[in-house]
Amino acid sequence: MHLADPITQPQFYRDVAGKRLLAWVVDMVVIVILALIIVPFTAFIGLFFFFGLVAVVSFVYRVITLTTGSATWGMRLMAIEIRDATGARLNLGQAFVHTFGYTLSWAMAPLQLISVVLMATSNRGQGLSDVMLGTAAMNRRARA
Repeated sequence: MHLADPITQPQFYRDVAGKRLLAWVVDMVVIVILALIIVPFTAFIGLFFFFGLVAVVSFVYRVITLTTGSATWGMRLMAIEIRDATGARLNLGQAFVHTFGYTLSWAMAPLQLISVVLMATSNRGQGLSDVMLGTAAMNRRARA
């Protein structure tokens, strides 16, 4: 197995950048709702650190969803998934490192800008962490 070639199999990468954006919006809504559900369990102290709470919830959410299905809930809704260089689904270690790279790029604006430019211009639509890990978001393969 290996990643689909964007030249000979462009259907795997068609519209992926736009789908990733929509998936990100869906994921952020889910993450904020989860964080709001958690706030009462912190005796509402979580409101003072809400952005930090959202960051922690986001990290855990992304690692769990990428590990269990190689896609976040937003990605699943948009019918895309992240595959490694061999074309396999992400395992726990890969999901953790991918999420760490994503979080790091959000923490440093220049890295996020580079990531967005790469997603919009590369033929596989890879973000910075994808390029570093050899992963790619692609349209989900049809089930046999």
